[in-house]
Amino acid sequence: MARHSHWHKIKRFKDIADAKRAAKFTQYARAITMAARKKGGDPAMNFKLRVEIDMARAVNMPKDNIDRAVKRGTGELEAEAIEELLYEGYGPGGAAVLVESLTDNRARTAGNVKHLFGANGGNLGATNSVAWMFTYKGVIRIPAAALEGRDTDEAEMKLIEAGAEDIKQEPEGWTVIASFGDFQNVKERIERSGFAVESAELEYIAKDEIAIPEEQKEALSELLEALEDDEDVKAVYTNAAP
Repeated sequence: MARHSHWHKIKRFKDIADAKRAAKFTQYARAITMAARKKGGDPAMNFKLRVEIDMARAVNMPKDNIDRAVKRGTGELEAEAIEELLYEGYGPGGAAVLVESLTDNRARTAGNVKHLFGANGGNLGATNSVAWMFTYKGVIRIPAAALEGRDTDEAEMKLIEAGAEDIKQEPEGWTVIASFGDFQNVKERIERSGFAVESAELEYIAKDEIAIPEEQKEALSELLEALEDDEDVKAVYTNAAP
């Protein structure tokens, strides 16, 4: 179920209509602006900014858009007031749902998120009602094509030597979990070991996944997609097992 914010995120982004794509470009721009505002506009010195720019490039966000977003963060261009907000709740089947948002209008976003939870069989929760079930980690994804022809045990050992805390082998490829502080170093060591990286970003990872009744999975999927499509939502996470 976590696929909405993970393996299929970039592919789904490229498939959505132009209006939704423009809204999501706004989210990427806000993320870049916020990162530059906090620790400066030089990606070489600002780890979070480097991650956000890499993600924006992965979905083909124009360079001019990225540059303007950085300048808004450094004060070279006028910028709207942006808030980072985290919404928590439960979806169908009892799945914990975490919604990461960057918004210029707290009241609008809160109303939209509350409505989407209610309209899709979920319930918006209080602060820390589900956040404690997740940890903030670096997540690096290596597509299956990049692993073809490699000895599985040898490949896994190289990733461990690169600093992986955990490795999840999935049909789409391997997901490497790294600590927040060592994330960029792990990514660079993985690339130097000859692995092609599909995506590298900071995400909330469920400490434990739970099984959702089969008859509830479609409803949960609809809730996650509805939340992701909101213009103020940056990412959505769940502890529901695939």
